Amino acid sequence: MVVPVSEVVPETPTTVTLTFPYPPAAEPGQFVMVWLPGQDELPMSLSRTDGPVKGVTIKAMGETTRSALSLSPGTRIGIRGPYGRPFDLSPRRVLVVGGGSGTAVLAPAVEAARRRGNAVTVALGATRAEELLFLHRLSSVEGAAVHVATDDGSAGERGFVTVLADRLLEEGSFDALWTCGPERMMEKLRLSARTRAVPFFASVERQMKCSLGLCDACAFGPFHVCTDGPVFSEQQLAEVPDFGRFKRDASGSRVPP
Repeated sequence: MVVPVSEVVPETPTTVTLTFPYPPAAEPGQFVMVWLPGQDELPMSLSRTDGPVKGVTIKAMGETTRSALSLSPGTRIGIRGPYGRPFDLSPRRVLVVGGGSGTAVLAPAVEAARRRGNAVTVALGATRAEELLFLHRLSSVEGAAVHVATDDGSAGERGFVTVLADRLLEEGSFDALWTCGPERMMEKLRLSARTRAVPFFASVERQMKCSLGLCDACAFGPFHVCTDGPVFSEQQLAEVPDFGRFKRDASGSRVPP
């Protein structure tokens, strides 16, 4: 479906949110394929899932994603989806750990969990204060406890968000840990959650082309990210030796995560 961009909202110096009218129902954790004018089609997790207006939050990392920063309202983009397995919102006590732009997919999950009356604790991390994504949005979710860590100490605690998350796991009692961010971060969290017998779920990013499980571009151990994920359990991730160690580039070659 080709739709006009409703708003272009700067979130951090390197990240923008595009909102657009898109009636199909979506759940937190799902993604859409986004075509930007003159660029490639890319998979984007939905950072806004409720109602007839949806949103994606894009971090400038390459030519295609950088072009998103210069879009203006009214620009027409292509959207198809949503696709993939969402977060299970049934756990009553959830620790949510977001690293950098990975927080985009977690924000609607936090909001949906609180609407269900679930207890939600958020550990939000970034390299520096300016790159904290959705801090105000998450802090505005009634009843959600938000903790912050930055690598340089410019906001919240100084250090990696994994250290903050470890402390929260030690101090609290949780029925699930949801996360998205750099894979090495998520692998550390997976091991921490397993040690404490906390069910773990991670939203994983991979190259995607068809989004239907046919092209094999997003092969992930015995899974396809587009159809078996993007949200995977700890048990599934334990079957993927590459998780936290390697990704695949567009040519299929292994590259660091």
